[in-house]
Amino acid sequence: MLYDNRATVRRVLIITLLLNIFVLILKAIVGNLTGSLSLLADALHSITDSANNILGLVASRFSSPVPDREHPYGHQKFEAVGALGIAAFLGIACFEILQGAIERILYGGKTVRISAPELWILLVVLGVNIFVAFYERREGKRVGSAILVADATHTMSDIWVTMTVIAGLIGVWLGYQWFDIVLAFPVALMVFWSGWMVLKENLPWLVDEIAIAPETIHAIAISVPGVVNCHDIASRGVVGRQVFIEMHLIVDAGDIETAHHITEEVEKLLEEKFNPARILIHVEPPSYQSSQISY
Repeated sequence: MLYDNRATVRRVLIITLLLNIFVLILKAIVGNLTGSLSLLADALHSITDSANNILGLVASRFSSPVPDREHPYGHQKFEAVGALGIAAFLGIACFEILQGAIERILYGGKTVRISAPELWILLVVLGVNIFVAFYERREGKRVGSAILVADATHTMSDIWVTMTVIAGLIGVWLGYQWFDIVLAFPVALMVFWSGWMVLKENLPWLVDEIAIAPETIHAIAISVPGVVNCHDIASRGVVGRQVFIEMHLIVDAGDIETAHHITEEVEKLLEEKFNPARILIHVEPPSYQSSQISY
């Protein structure tokens, strides 16, 4: 049975969008007041947070798991495409941060000044980021949403970025101006790493990478009484989100009804282990036996 999680996804994305806009405004204000390159870079990173939420809302609108005439396998790849959009935003943010840091080194810039109240504001920002990341990840895993988990990963990078920026500004507060420029580089690397992780988690869905080891599927099928041979097994999708399984099966049955009953038992076991799953079984005569489990 397919579960349509889009209402929950939209609610979570709207809540996090409002919180991310709040964080963005605070970072931009403090960044402009202090002249901190690393904090302004962090504010740029937060712009991508808000853009990601909007992108997620758009992707969720079109990512129904329920098939229709035009999309007989459902629409969930729209959500994976949205996650790839997040990775692209992170790549852009990484480039902007590095460019700003290199320009500051080559051409200089205004002196960074930070006060205790501004540091306290950044601690509030950090607290909001931590709440958003854990809330979004928890809800994403609960309803099986790739877009929420990807966005939570992005926000988690924002936590480390903000912590690095705060550490740098504390150094500036103590009189070490170079802290601000030096720490802009690890900020960029953290942003890049977050984008890579989002890309790594969603590409398998888009390129139809194997979802389940064929040996695992074979063992389950063979365990059903009446199954003589199972071969040419293929699977795609993401376990826990949606998987598609197909196989060729030879059964010990004297009539179609008995063969159908055996294949239903195989489907039942696979659905219990890998639900939600769509399974296609092609029954063949005994002469078609093969030792080739997969392609």
